[in-house]
Order: sequence, then C-alpha cells, then structure tokens
Amino acid sequence: MFAVEVTDHIMIAHSLPRPVFGPAQGMHGATFTVDAAFFTPDLDEDGLGVDIGAAMEILADVLKPLNYGNLDEMPTFKGKVTTTEFLAKHIFDAIAALIAAGRMGEAGGRVERLRIRLHESHVARAWYEAAL
Repeated sequence: MFAVEVTDHIMIAHSLPRPVFGPAQGMHGATFTVDAAFFTPDLDEDGLGVDIGAAMEILADVLKPLNYGNLDEMPTFKGKVTTTEFLAKHIFDAIAALIAAGRMGEAGGRVERLRIRLHESHVARAWYEAAL
C-alpha cells in the first residue's frame, strides 16, 4: 500500500461541556496540526499515488470553514461534543465526500483508505482511519 500524507493546521475555539473534561468544559482555544494520508494500492503511469498538490488543496478546503472559528457557534456542531476524535471523523467525512465528488480526478478512484490525524500537542494526538 502506498500513502501520500499532507499536513495543515487549524486554530479553533470550543468547549467540551461534560464533567469528564475538567477545565476544558469552559471555552478554550486549540491549535491542531492536521495530517491527511491517502492510501492507494498502486501508482499511476506517472508514478503517483495521488497528486500532493490536489491532496493539499482538498485538506485546505475542508479546514478553511473551521479555522479561527468557534465550533460551539457553528450549526454543523450544534449539540455535539467536538473532541479531537470527533473532529478527525468530521474532517474524514468531508474529504471522503470531495473524493467521491471527483475532486481528485482519476486518482481519487484509487484511494482505498484515508487517515486523518489531529495533533493536539507534541505529546497527544488522535485519528480516524477507514476504508473508502
């Protein structure tokens, strides 16, 4: 299996309103480094799994509406607990939808798996990975 992984970041505000989250129950900011890995079983005639530029554009497009936003105020997240794991799945779903819509061209048809990893800090991260 081949993989192309690209990285971007987002800065968000949110709260995690459940007792298990302790001080994070209140409004706070977070900066996430976001990795998106696109897995293909083979390479195309140009020796590519997917085009890195296209992968970077898709990731940037998905992250743009979140960046500098307060997730608590976004209708998409109303009633949701926006943990790192939850956000990884949200980003996965958005990228998968763009691939299904043809945003990666023919290469998108070869993408069999996708992994979205969010780094909360240099010591903690979470991800969501699944087949497409």
